[in-house]
Amino acid sequence: MISALAGFAAGAIHVLAGPDHLAAVAPLASGARRRAWTTGLRWGLGHAGGVGLAGVLALVLRGFLPLSRLSSVSERLVGVVLIGIGLAGLHRAFRHRARGGKEGGAPHVHASGRAAFGVGVIHGVAGTSHLVGVLPALALPRAADGIAYLAGFGGGTVAAMILFSAIIGSVARGFAERGTRFYLGWLRGCCVVAIVTGGIWLAG
Repeated sequence: MISALAGFAAGAIHVLAGPDHLAAVAPLASGARRRAWTTGLRWGLGHAGGVGLAGVLALVLRGFLPLSRLSSVSERLVGVVLIGIGLAGLHRAFRHRARGGKEGGAPHVHASGRAAFGVGVIHGVAGTSHLVGVLPALALPRAADGIAYLAGFGGGTVAAMILFSAIIGSVARGFAERGTRFYLGWLRGCCVVAIVTGGIWLAG
């Protein structure tokens, strides 16, 4: 139980402290609006799956799995994906404006559940995920404790991202109620942040 609770806390902190996590989900959650929490759920499940996969392989293949190399490749992929999410959102926003969207009818920018899940998986094996999610599990004396820690870590990531997505969706709804111009401004801002964050990840 202690291992699971420690993993839960570490997972929640890890998600909310990662600017790449938030930058990736914000445009998707803004597009979903009323069901924004499902975007966080899918991302969180994907992230938990990615960390869990890396963790299980690390437990089974102690000393043989090149986690650092896997993480480096995944970090570059995260940067590309962030830029892609941002550009796709900007394209939809500007296309709606070019079509002369009415001020009272802010559009729904539909977010793919598979996209959110896939981005979560990539995040799960990238960056510092293996440090806070995998290495503590390896340090625990019993395999059962390590698995409990990984399970708690996964639960923490899912819960934290559901909360973040719900908040983003609520903000997006508030802008949408004020009119298309405000909503599209918010969406574009989220997309620009995603693009800039992706560029930083690629440069790093």
